[in-house]
Amino acid sequence: IRSLGLRQSTGRTGSCYDNAAAESFWAVLKEEIGTRVWPDRATARAEVFTFIETFYNRRRLRKHPVFGYITPHETHQRLRNAPGHPCRSG
Repeated sequence: IRSLGLRQSTGRTGSCYDNAAAESFWAVLKEEIGTRVWPDRATARAEVFTFIETFYNRRRLRKHPVFGYITPHETHQRLRNAPGHPCRSG
């Protein structure tokens, strides 16, 4: 991992919550598209991108009352349109 310029973990020692969101994402990804070996990196990237953009962000509901049972894309749109958001026009 280091030879690729990546860090294995960005969390603090002894804190199981630091990587919780990332670990949850990887669990969903592995469950939905599996851990198969792709013929090449481009194919793998394309399939992962397609999964994220067509299912994970657009159709997967955030099944918790805190999130309002909406998709991550809908959450992003609501936050972006909220008063005071720097990307909001007008």
